[in-house]
Amino acid sequence: MHPRLAADRDGLPHLLEAVRQHAAEVLGQVAEREVVPAAPVPAPDPLSEQGVGARAALEEFIACWEPVLSASAGPRYLGFVTGGTTPAALAGDWMTTTWDLNAFSSLDGAGQSLERETIAWLRGLFGLSDRHHGTFVSGATMSNTVGLAVAREWLGEQLGVSPAEQGAGVLGAVRVLSGSAHSSVPKALSMLGLGRRSLFPVPTLPGREAVDVSALEQALREAEPDGPCIVVANAGTVNTADFDDLRAIAALREHYAFWLHVDAAFGAFAALSSDHAHLVDGLDLADSICVDLHKWLNVPYDSAVQFTRRPDLQTAVFQNAAAYLGPLGDTPDLAHLTPENSHRLRALAAWFTLRAYGRDGHREITERCIGCARALGTDIDSMPGLRLLAPVRLNVVCFTLADNPTAERLTALTGQLADEVFLTPTVLDGVPALRAAFSNWRTTETDTRRIAAALQAATHRL
Repeated sequence: MHPRLAADRDGLPHLLEAVRQHAAEVLGQVAEREVVPAAPVPAPDPLSEQGVGARAALEEFIACWEPVLSASAGPRYLGFVTGGTTPAALAGDWMTTTWDLNAFSSLDGAGQSLERETIAWLRGLFGLSDRHHGTFVSGATMSNTVGLAVAREWLGEQLGVSPAEQGAGVLGAVRVLSGSAHSSVPKALSMLGLGRRSLFPVPTLPGREAVDVSALEQALREAEPDGPCIVVANAGTVNTADFDDLRAIAALREHYAFWLHVDAAFGAFAALSSDHAHLVDGLDLADSICVDLHKWLNVPYDSAVQFTRRPDLQTAVFQNAAAYLGPLGDTPDLAHLTPENSHRLRALAAWFTLRAYGRDGHREITERCIGCARALGTDIDSMPGLRLLAPVRLNVVCFTLADNPTAERLTALTGQLADEVFLTPTVLDGVPALRAAFSNWRTTETDTRRIAAALQAATHRL
């Protein structure tokens, strides 16, 4: 054994204790750290021949790289839709790496059983029936990809062919209809061989990102001569957290043949709030669903789940035939359900946080984030230099400058805010804007007031 490797093996308890102590220090200070540090990124070093050992590598990381890392785990990182890591999820993630299981085969099936238990908890959390089967994947993009891959096979089933066996070309031209599809949807269509041009935008309601159901019905009527199609509905759009009328869309299947995929990456968590659960009414009627867990469940990257009512079609797409893999059977191994064969036990972090805090704990996180978003929206609405571009429907605040809202001026604004808060740019109805997305378990009203004060001061300086 290499001498440095042997030394680290023998000194592992001391190494882990050093990492534990330093991690505790980092997390104890994360709320006051610069959200996006201005320090320059270190120049790359060549790989050393002999290595330096784990303790020296830790010290070098602390000295060189930690100063430039963003505080994305902290309470004022509001860019994208980024959660943090609850204490229990952190413990679960450490144990995931400790055990280092590839939970993909029934030949070593305990990891798969733990995942199935966690899936059942999540299904209940989101109000889904047991007709929905779920699997962990790496994120919303992969969840949407898996759901649309199953939809692609359903299209083939309607036509008496199998794109999984014969290729996507056997389907001919495919229509995918959506009001405000997330960018991961055309990316998935590209990977699945359906092509980005198969996505046809459908008009949305005036001043909203929610699809106009009447316009959708018209689009379905026009597509009917070409055969069945796919509808991608939204439960929480990224820009404004808007929701399609899922029940009304599902009702259209009485007259038109289509697969209903719902992108509920963060919006599914509305089910936890009694005041907002109506937004996901009808979610259980979907044929496939995307939910991202490293957003509002506050587990570490990367973690998401996909649900579908047709696991048989899912295995038709993703089955992997090899002598060392288990058979499909009634409960297929995870290797037959997603693009991954290597499937880390990412369910464990979710298991830990769900077990530790239960439905009530995660409801409190969800409702606190919604309250913070509403409070910031109210503050912005009262600031002379800023204006809201949409109502605060859930946990996203979309706003811009009141005068001359150019991308350049917004970039200057976020540059002034970088030490206090991180926001991401967007464009809504042609207007350059900023988004504040609340999904971190650490964020409180105090942070919201601090963000509002920073926004007001920075706006005055522009």
